Amino acid sequence: MDALDRVVKPKTKRAKRFLEKREPKLTENTKNAMLIKGGNANLTVTEVLKDIYAVKKPFAVLYKKKNITRPFEDQTSLEFFSKKSDCSLFLFGSHNKKRPNNLIIGRMFDYHVLDMIELGIEKFVSLKDVKNSKCPEGTKPMLIFAGDTFDLNEEYRRLKSLLIDFFRGPNVPNIRLAGLEYVLHFTAVDGKIYMRSYKVLLKKSGCKIPRIELEEMGPSLDLVMRRTHLASDDLYKLSLKQPKALKAKKKKNISHDVFGTAYGRIHMQKQDLGKLQTRKMKGLKKRPAEKSVEEDGGISPKKTKSA
Repeated sequence: MDALDRVVKPKTKRAKRFLEKREPKLTENTKNAMLIKGGNANLTVTEVLKDIYAVKKPFAVLYKKKNITRPFEDQTSLEFFSKKSDCSLFLFGSHNKKRPNNLIIGRMFDYHVLDMIELGIEKFVSLKDVKNSKCPEGTKPMLIFAGDTFDLNEEYRRLKSLLIDFFRGPNVPNIRLAGLEYVLHFTAVDGKIYMRSYKVLLKKSGCKIPRIELEEMGPSLDLVMRRTHLASDDLYKLSLKQPKALKAKKKKNISHDVFGTAYGRIHMQKQDLGKLQTRKMKGLKKRPAEKSVEEDGGISPKKTKSA
């Protein structure tokens, strides 16, 4: 049995708090990513990992030492690092003659590799090369995907889901206009994926809504898809399953029309309209003869004919 697979009982309060943070929760924490260099990573791959780390901070872990591993052949080392650093996303960089400037992006499910996609770097512009102002650390980006390939091709559709998972950042309850200052744009065309980073500039427009301009910030990548390792449909469906406690309970006797108006059905007991309190008016008062008829059982006596 592996050392990380054993049931560990905490001996101190600090260790207990550490293990409680890693326990399964109804609402999971923000996904962390680990960035790993291969045994033969060159300068380009190293700079790419550093720039992606700068974009992902503080929800990322950068391993500076080289790790001799091949994720498509042996995934045990990735699963070990995932469990050690509590990261469900990874980016692995390597370089060799057969696959130069290579990146492998992937995600974990239950500390096992769910799916991963290999991308080749054809062109790279670093953050240092673009001499513009940068966004603050931890800024949540706005993600834009352009190209029909992201919707038509299954591999590109899974890549889109993976990129959203990797760059989405934390879930936020509210949004302010000044906080929308970082854009990540992905374009799929002619078998290539173009990644561009922009800073949003809010200019004066003479009205309430500001004029928006985009300024390239870096990093900039031209990528091409190589190998893929996708999860089966059953495993992918299992990874998307939500706990029952998070599912919204269906409300009975409530319906909505096409305009979104809510209608409710109310169930009431049968009412006796005879006992209904009405407005007291002289014209509605019962005469003494009517009262005596009701007391006698509702049968009025027949009048005798006079001779």
